Amino acid sequence: MYQTLNQRLNKIESTGSTKLLKKSLTGLEKESLRVNPEGTISTTPHPKVLGSALKNPWITTDYGEAMLELITPPCDRAYKSLDFLLNIEIFVYQHLRDNELLWTSSMPCVIRGEQDIDIAQYGSSNAGKMKSIYRQGLAERYGKIMQVIAGIHFNYSVAVDFWPAFQEIEDASNLEPQEFINQRYMGMTRNIQRYGWIIPYLFGASPAICKSFLAGQPKPESMTEFNDNTYYEKWGTSLRMGDIGYTNKKEDKRGIKANYNTLENYISSLRCAINTPFEAYEKIGLKDGDKYLQLNTNILQIENEYYSSVRPKRVLKGFEKPTDALESRGIQYVELRSVDINVFKPAGLTHTQLYFLEIFMLFCLLQESPEICTEEAREIDNNQHTVAHQGRKPGLTLYNKGEEITLKEWATQLLDEMSGVANLLNSAHDEFCYSKAISEQMELVNDPSLTPSAKVLDEIINRDGSYYHFAKRQSEEHRDYFINRQLTPETQSEIELMAEKSIEQQRELESQDTLDFDTFLQKYFANEL
Repeated sequence: MYQTLNQRLNKIESTGSTKLLKKSLTGLEKESLRVNPEGTISTTPHPKVLGSALKNPWITTDYGEAMLELITPPCDRAYKSLDFLLNIEIFVYQHLRDNELLWTSSMPCVIRGEQDIDIAQYGSSNAGKMKSIYRQGLAERYGKIMQVIAGIHFNYSVAVDFWPAFQEIEDASNLEPQEFINQRYMGMTRNIQRYGWIIPYLFGASPAICKSFLAGQPKPESMTEFNDNTYYEKWGTSLRMGDIGYTNKKEDKRGIKANYNTLENYISSLRCAINTPFEAYEKIGLKDGDKYLQLNTNILQIENEYYSSVRPKRVLKGFEKPTDALESRGIQYVELRSVDINVFKPAGLTHTQLYFLEIFMLFCLLQESPEICTEEAREIDNNQHTVAHQGRKPGLTLYNKGEEITLKEWATQLLDEMSGVANLLNSAHDEFCYSKAISEQMELVNDPSLTPSAKVLDEIINRDGSYYHFAKRQSEEHRDYFINRQLTPETQSEIELMAEKSIEQQRELESQDTLDFDTFLQKYFANEL
């Protein structure tokens, strides 16, 4: 199964291509809810001192006005991304008011209803209006509460200089360079789906929820009631990735299933969904009077509405659509979206976790990746669901190409094979941190009680007495960590200048708009902007 992987690793080493991987880039995106001291979602606007949520590339908002999204630029080492993320969060905490906290867990708490969640606002420009209306559409289609689940996205791009050497190793001179890159990145996305269940097992930290998250709905059958405000899954790892969080089941009911077998298929499947009317959304209506309720009444409003644990991506130019950017210039990087916030760490992630994610992404690139058939796609979804809800269950079995295998056996196989990739990265960077990362993950496979999800439940049950009190305590501890740290004058100035610059950029954009919004939206979907 892994013979080709080992052959590739040997060729990379023997051709002297290993060091080329040093320039691979990683970036992080971390979502965090602003909450008041009691843990209730803040109803105050996004602080102006943090810059324009529309234009600041480092500090923005995700779904709600209170949902901060902190974004790092691409860095040539994963630890630099984490350091940058820490600096941004220090800056944010300098400017929070009224004793607000950043909720340190993926699952929100103390939700009094959808009225608690204000949709993010981006100003009066057409671009800003479109972002807010898209979010209003999500509210109309799925409700607001699901949209305030938080997570971490890991962005990874293989070093530009590595691709020509890899193409020569693969004897693929018949392909254009970008075509070769597209094929291999799509192979990576398929393998991330195949093996991606290992991420919630190792990193999942959301085995419990606050009852308020269900907004009065009945207790899910698989959950246990702990007390008046907490439900939990005994063997759960990442409920964020399960039935109550972001899943593909909702999309399946509408006939959506992105096709990852080729970039062309992926683009075509998303475009089809964006251009296909859907009766339930037509009933909602496009507008209520002059107020837009959604961007369109089709299966998807835009590409981002399709949830997946992984996305092939390209940096956009202007009002370019994601599928158009991929079609015209190809894949630039891959975004892994299945990482829970590590509630035990102020940054929400550790260096060791980042080293493992680098290994995992490169493993998925170099490992053979056949096309995914309908049966395997069903297996992939079932494996993710099973691990999210029962990942630590003794003797748990998954399915690999139709064959039943225990999670422990499969995870051990994968980590053993990833050791070769870890050695490659050790050699590229003249370090041993990657092998150490594999060893630490193997400990979690051998002893599920060491996983973050098991530790979360232990703290809830044996120390704090509820999910709310546990998450609130951790949030307060992390607040203390950040407010007791200072930025260097250079870093402070850099972040301040970016915030100021973003406000000016928003003003310029708003002053330049000449189209009314109806015309702007028509031209956007007609590719006329």
